[in-house]
Amino acid sequence: MRDPGSPTLDQLRVFVAIIDAGSFSRAALELHRTQSVVSYTIANLEAQLNCALFDRTKRKPVLTEAGQLLLADARSVALKVDAMRARAKTLSEGLEGEVSLAVDVMFPTATLVRILDCFQSHFPTVALRLRIEALGAVTQLVLDGVTRLGVSGWMVGSPDAIERHALGSVRLIAVVAPGHPLAQANAPIPTALAREHTQLVLTDRSALTAGQDFGVFAMRDWRLGDLGAKHALLRGGLGWGHMPEAMVEADLASGQLVRLTLAEMHPPIYPLYLIHRADHPPGQATRWLMQQLREQAPDVAMAP
Repeated sequence: MRDPGSPTLDQLRVFVAIIDAGSFSRAALELHRTQSVVSYTIANLEAQLNCALFDRTKRKPVLTEAGQLLLADARSVALKVDAMRARAKTLSEGLEGEVSLAVDVMFPTATLVRILDCFQSHFPTVALRLRIEALGAVTQLVLDGVTRLGVSGWMVGSPDAIERHALGSVRLIAVVAPGHPLAQANAPIPTALAREHTQLVLTDRSALTAGQDFGVFAMRDWRLGDLGAKHALLRGGLGWGHMPEAMVEADLASGQLVRLTLAEMHPPIYPLYLIHRADHPPGQATRWLMQQLREQAPDVAMAP
């Protein structure tokens, strides 16, 4: 038996239309063709595929076992071609085919979810790639061209290739589990006492922040690249550390974490910046995303 040939997109669309319409005659009406043309198209498709798609002993179109299996493939091909045409249309209109975004772990998750959900509603044909990273890793991704847009934290200096705009800020507070020794200490807690206990510190693997410490006081520290892991270890009583205030509000309210008042430190403010390479100007969808980030980014003031 010869190998199956290559069916045309039109043949596949007619195949799907018959099933969706429930009959050859209704499919013909919807496709604005005669029933004989629809029947001829399916006969040619079956000849191409070397198998019968319909059981012709029945009055209504009933798929054979092969037809049932191949229908899913036909739908998939048709949908992918439709998606390709829609993306080509947006590209011809000046809309990007893809937007790539890297976001600092300190950016509030609820705000990010709301913005990205709105983005997908506004730009359904634009693919969105998202990375969540810590500290210098966001800037590194944008600098290397892995992502076009970034929401980055503060850095000492900024590469010349990066264009940076102030976006907002997040308040970090020192927290610990209620069973931890520091939770029993009288406030304000001396720095010397805090140094005696393991501090959980967020870090990253990018070269841009290699060897730099941000808010590290303790003589013993655990370096973590995942803010969620740090959160879990804090709740487990395995150390103390700073967390975004919004992320631990529920823990403070329920008593799973308690706030520490350190004698020599006000709650630090973590600034956020919107960054992109200066030699890659943002497209229409990226500009929309930048505007939403500006409007909805958190911004806190230093506590008195």
